[in-house]
Amino acid sequence: MRYFPKIAGERFYLSPVSANDEDAEKYIGWMNDKTVAAMFAQYNRVVASADDLEWLYKPPGDMQRYAVVLREGDVLIGSISIHNIDHLNRNAFIGIFIGEEEYRGKGYGTEAVRLILNYGFKTLNLHHIMLTVHADNYGGIACYKKAGFREVGRLSEWVFKDGVYVDKLYMGILAREFEEMETAY
Repeated sequence: MRYFPKIAGERFYLSPVSANDEDAEKYIGWMNDKTVAAMFAQYNRVVASADDLEWLYKPPGDMQRYAVVLREGDVLIGSISIHNIDHLNRNAFIGIFIGEEEYRGKGYGTEAVRLILNYGFKTLNLHHIMLTVHADNYGGIACYKKAGFREVGRLSEWVFKDGVYVDKLYMGILAREFEEMETAY
């Protein structure tokens, strides 16, 4: 089996990233897909081989990276991470992308974010989880708000994409806010 269901959701699970040729090919395709890579300022990087994916397969010690895998057919559709984990101050950041176009806009991102938030707050005992998102990533912002994040800061004209400067937003959620939201469901 290529994947190991570490964090289980309804429609998919999060598995530690598998370093195999088939998955590497998918990640290479996603990192060269302008729609995917431009949303987190990676489109200007050359990703041509599995060697260029070291960031994926060898995360630093303060990061956990997971493959987002559909239960039906064990289909890899994206990636999510919890990183910059600071156990002393009990905070971290998350990052996510759904690489397969056919699965975007169907709630998989929101479900994956909720899974990683649940894991971060209840298993890692974190207090505050944040993320950054480009202001022109409307789908991502909607996903994060739906998962309970709120804007907590903004860096004006921070990212240069396609000849235009775009703001970088900081969004965050506290453990108590997540818990309140979960009990409301």
